Amino acid sequence: MAHAWWNGDWTARRKITLDTTSTGLPLKQELALPVVLVRLHTGNFAFDEANLDGSDLRFLAEDDKTPLKFHIEKFDSTAQIAMVWVQLPKLQPGTKERHVWMYYGNEKAAAVSDPKGSFDENQTALFHFNESTGAPKDATAYANNASQFDGSHIPGGMIGSAVAFNGQQSLLIPALPSLKITAANGASISFWVKPAAAQSAPILTLRDGTASMVVGMDGAQVYAKVEGGTAPGETKHAGNLAPGTWHHVAVTIAKELTLYVDGQPVATAPVASPELQGEVTIGRGFQGEMDELQLSNVVRSADTILVAAVGQGPEAKLLSLGEIESKESGSSSYFGVILQSVTLDGWVVIGILMVMAVISWMVMVTKALVINKTYKANTEFLEAFHKLKVSDTAKLDAEDTADDADIKDSALMLALLGKHDHYQNASLYHIYHTGVQEVKHRHSITSSDKTLTPQAVSAIKAALDGTLVRENQKLNNLMVLLTIAISGGPFLGLLGTVVGVMITFAAIAATGDVNVAAIAPGIAAALVATVAGLAVAIPALFGYNYLGSRIKTITADMQVFVDELIGRFAEAYAP
Repeated sequence: MAHAWWNGDWTARRKITLDTTSTGLPLKQELALPVVLVRLHTGNFAFDEANLDGSDLRFLAEDDKTPLKFHIEKFDSTAQIAMVWVQLPKLQPGTKERHVWMYYGNEKAAAVSDPKGSFDENQTALFHFNESTGAPKDATAYANNASQFDGSHIPGGMIGSAVAFNGQQSLLIPALPSLKITAANGASISFWVKPAAAQSAPILTLRDGTASMVVGMDGAQVYAKVEGGTAPGETKHAGNLAPGTWHHVAVTIAKELTLYVDGQPVATAPVASPELQGEVTIGRGFQGEMDELQLSNVVRSADTILVAAVGQGPEAKLLSLGEIESKESGSSSYFGVILQSVTLDGWVVIGILMVMAVISWMVMVTKALVINKTYKANTEFLEAFHKLKVSDTAKLDAEDTADDADIKDSALMLALLGKHDHYQNASLYHIYHTGVQEVKHRHSITSSDKTLTPQAVSAIKAALDGTLVRENQKLNNLMVLLTIAISGGPFLGLLGTVVGVMITFAAIAATGDVNVAAIAPGIAAALVATVAGLAVAIPALFGYNYLGSRIKTITADMQVFVDELIGRFAEAYAP
């Protein structure tokens, strides 16, 4: 079980479970200080909650107390991908209960990535090939850097970046003392390789005078051989390296030469390890890509090689990340502490503001619905109206139905429940209907006279203006609630803040506790009311300005239409 949170400065952590059963990585013996790869990506890690360079990453042992050594090969917050190497205390076979902890979320944390301390002293060279230019560098403390490199750096390797060779290019590692292979201890070499095609060429050659060790390809198969020394030998050609596919290749040499492909031993040959301290040549004659080259001056166990092959592979069967756990510290937890410190009077003010927010949003949504329907209906009505001849001006008019008559004074109810069969949602149609009815009324009084006097035209104009005013009232109905939210919200919030500050200082005076820890939560909680007031006012302000501009457009259309309709009537019924 996890102990108390390791450090309160870190706001988030995840449990990394290690599965060494048959479904994960089936080990046969316990491994001490194995190094495993932790792949982070957008699917299992929240990069926006960590520092941009991953400097806040920390790894803790299962006891949630002991820091583990690790180093970051790549941490790209933009692409949301990271490769981190972690040295574990041990790995035990047949369990999926073991785990370590990964902490992150501390802006002030300094980077503690330690490439030189993440591997044991027998790791004499380690090339991640994560450079963008120049000769690759050794990540271990031995600094066995490449002395010559004319190949290509490529970004899409097996683990981060990689290097590529075209058959003429090579990488040279000089014959330094730390790379010496002794007959007593033997050596191990491993790397990821992606052949471009089936070929017959050496991939890696270590040569010391007449003695050498070679790992190469013959067709699509790989081989290893030792030449010179007291007992040279060669493994049989085995392990199919399919072109265009990444494979893990490893070789151990002591009393026996063993070749591994993808974590499994595929060939052995009796051999006596010679004393070798020569230059290492990689890629000369080989066409393909290479990643993660590791050299050791001891024979690594079969389980160690299996951990490298399976644990570093894209399926990552060894590791699984658990759910994110958050600590009540940092910005999010600070907000929780602030809310807990809000006093009763503050909650009363916040409650009132929440009601105001709900009302203002309801007004904005309903007014937007009505205005959009009105604007669309006006457009459709104008298209139909402009197609009429002057003599057919009254053709679009229709009598109100009984259903619409009951709801015609409510723009929202008409928009939602009206029949909408003759432009009932169009404010222009209501003006038009008023004008047509006025004309019909006057013709019914003087049925023999089909003309309109100037006085009658003025009277119709007055009726149209009255309808325009009523339509404007319907469009602006409830808009005053938005102005109340805009002006009243911040003042209510300020009231809650002032009262909260007064209560905080009164409590300080009563208790005599004047330290910052006692004052800060109360002041911060008092400011929540102001934040709530602004949260009410700002959306209401934007909504009011948007709806107001739409209403002004519709009003202008109605004013123009009144003049246009009067002109038609005057022309159609001229004396």
